[in-house]
Amino acid sequence: MELADYLRILRNHWIAVTAMVIVAAAAAFGWSSVQPKVYAASSSGFVTSGSGGDAGLDNLNDVLSKSRAASYVVLAKDRETASIVIDDLDLDTTPESLVGSIDAAQTPDTVIIQITARSSTPEGAQELADAWVSALAQRVNAVEGGDKGGRKGDQGMRIEVSESAQLPTAPVSPQVQRNVLLGAVLGGLLGLGYAVARSLLDRRLRSPEDVERAAQVAVVGTVPDLGKGVPGLFVSDTGAGVSGQAAEAVRRLRTNLSYMDVDNPPRAIVVTSPKQGDGKSTLAANLAGAIAMSGQPVTLVDADLRRPNVAALLGVDDAVGLTDVLTGRLPLSESIQTHPTIEGFSILTAGSRPPNPSEILGSQAMRTAIAELTTRGLVVIDAPPLLPVTDAAVVAHGADGAIVTVSAGSTLDTELVTAIEHLQAVHARPLGVILNRVSRRAVGAGNYAHYGYAPDDYVETAGRDTAKQDAGRL
Repeated sequence: MELADYLRILRNHWIAVTAMVIVAAAAAFGWSSVQPKVYAASSSGFVTSGSGGDAGLDNLNDVLSKSRAASYVVLAKDRETASIVIDDLDLDTTPESLVGSIDAAQTPDTVIIQITARSSTPEGAQELADAWVSALAQRVNAVEGGDKGGRKGDQGMRIEVSESAQLPTAPVSPQVQRNVLLGAVLGGLLGLGYAVARSLLDRRLRSPEDVERAAQVAVVGTVPDLGKGVPGLFVSDTGAGVSGQAAEAVRRLRTNLSYMDVDNPPRAIVVTSPKQGDGKSTLAANLAGAIAMSGQPVTLVDADLRRPNVAALLGVDDAVGLTDVLTGRLPLSESIQTHPTIEGFSILTAGSRPPNPSEILGSQAMRTAIAELTTRGLVVIDAPPLLPVTDAAVVAHGADGAIVTVSAGSTLDTELVTAIEHLQAVHARPLGVILNRVSRRAVGAGNYAHYGYAPDDYVETAGRDTAKQDAGRL
């Protein structure tokens, strides 16, 4: 995985990652809040052997003091020293427990022994540190013979207090800020691990790279999520809103189709999807509308004889349609309707629902009707989903190819692969995939006025010049 993959994963799962960071930080704060507070104070003692008044003797005494200080560190942590402190402070504890509350260390290359004491109160830590240095001084005086008359205490080895303990102002434990920071970092790592695992296990198609990696079929268009309140035929919208973004995406799809096969461009295109609800009918209607607005005659055929949507989508009559033509009740010319506002946009609705849609769509009459419609212009066929029924594969076999519509974040890669295999099983040509309902943030802004023309200019200029070039290719 590359850095861009991790950034995409974080963008897709940022809510879960953020939630884990917050939960982990809150848990660390809660745990720290219930922990008992511990204060620490430090006191130090100076190891000396007296002064001989001679420089050479003083140097020898200094070397001896440093060597003995290391032994006194061990002496500071024994039970007898702790017993002296317990007696001095009248503490209700055992020497073993009290020893665990102090640390003794020799400052490197010095004769200083530092005692650090910990207690639940600032005053207790201060008293314990000072008392421990005093107790250690007594132990050293006793061990070195100061109380036995072998040498006078002021001439033999002894420990003198060099610095008394200061009253601590803040606890050393728990460290709330550090714990919260560590909790947040741990939560972030857990969130990142969750996001990566979720992405690796997630079979839903979210990007063009996912589609091409799964099905080895090119993505010919990406359409943003329309949300609610957008009209069914939005292709004429040239604004900066969501319908304007979707309209521009459909126009790009129209341009991509015009370059698909320059020598032998497709004339009859099936628009289908792996399953119901992927927005194939809406995209088929808007693709046909975009082609008609470019100056190329187009006929939209509703071949979804099980759940037709084109008539309701475009607001036309569905009393007669494709089934009447295929059964011979009406000629093709009398069944076609024209769109009320878009010139060159013809519509052949589904008509009445037959009991055997697959047989009717796979008949010679259907192939004849498609061939006749291609003489009038481009044909866009709205077909049923590929996975539930075989209708779309049958229709695609008699057409020049099929475009498969999938929903970003909803369609599984296995569903797309199976749909493509259904087309290939009948030797139908997959022209590409439309990734529908893509996040508008991923698609980009829909305001194209900064290119030097206003939206109205695009309708007039692009519809008369640039879009006609696409129509010539189609």
